[in-house]
Amino acid sequence: MKIVITGSLGNVAKPLAQQLIAEGHDITVISSNETKRNEIENSGAKSAIGSITDLDFLIQTFKGADAAFLMTPPNMGGMNIVENTIAVGKNYAEAIKQTGVKRIVMLSSIGVESPVENGPIKGLHFIEKFYNELENTSVTFLRAGYFYLNFFNDIPLIKNAGIIGANFPATATIPLVHPNDIAKAAAKELTENSEGKNVKYIVSDVHPASDFATVFGNAIGKPELPWIEFKDEDSLNGMLQAGVPQEMAELYTEMGRGIRTGVVQKDFIEHGSEVSGEVKLEEFAKEFADKFNV
Repeated sequence: MKIVITGSLGNVAKPLAQQLIAEGHDITVISSNETKRNEIENSGAKSAIGSITDLDFLIQTFKGADAAFLMTPPNMGGMNIVENTIAVGKNYAEAIKQTGVKRIVMLSSIGVESPVENGPIKGLHFIEKFYNELENTSVTFLRAGYFYLNFFNDIPLIKNAGIIGANFPATATIPLVHPNDIAKAAAKELTENSEGKNVKYIVSDVHPASDFATVFGNAIGKPELPWIEFKDEDSLNGMLQAGVPQEMAELYTEMGRGIRTGVVQKDFIEHGSEVSGEVKLEEFAKEFADKFNV
C-alpha cells in the first residue's frame, strides 16, 4: 500500500513508519523540517518536505495514496493554538477530499467528544467532525490516552521541590498510553480493510494519579514521593515559571480541570474503558528513571 504519514519523525510517526516499511509498504513521511530529509529517506521512506498549513502541498503529497495517518502538532504556533490546529485539520480534510484517499487514521484523544473543558483536545473535537463529513473515505478515529511522555515535564518539579502533581486529585483515574502502542494500533488500522467511520481507543494502562507518585518514586529511589493537588492558579503559575507559553499553560490548566471534573475521561469510560496497549506504567517507569538520571 501507498501510505502517507504526518508527524515527521516524532514519537508516534517514527515507529509507525518503521513498522510499515518493515511490512513492505510504500511510505511517504511529511515533515516541515528540511534537515529530516536524509533521516527519512535513509529509513526507507520517501520524504515530503513542506508545511501542513499549505493545502497545495498536501494535495500533491496525498495524490495516489491508498491511506494516510493524520495528526496535528500539540502546539501549533504558540498563539491561537486551537484555531491553528483546527485549520490544519480542515486542510487535511480538503486534501483528502480532492485526492480521493480511501482510508485515513486520525490520531485523536480521550475527551474529544467535549468542545469545552479539555484544553488542547478541543481542536480535535472539530477535526473529527470534518473527517466524519468525508464521503467515500473510511476513517478510524484513534483516541489516545494521556501520553506517558508528558510525565517527563514533571522531572524538574521532582528534582527541585521533591513532589509531583497537577490540578487534579490523587484519586483521579487517568487512561495512559505509550507512543509505541499508538504506532502499532495505527499500523493495524491503516492496513486493514474497513468501512465507514469508526472510533477506537488506544490506552496502555489506567491508574489513579497517586500511583504516578508511587511508581515513579520507587523507580528513581524516592519511594516517599508525594502526589500534590494544585489549585488551578498555582498550576498555571508553575507552568509559566517553567517557561511554558501563556496560552499553552492556560490550555493545560484547563485540561487538568477537565480531568478533575471527569470531562476528559467520560467518553472513554462510556465506550467500555478498553485497554489494548502493551506498555504498562511500571514498564514506562524505567524510561522515566533513565530520563530522570541523565
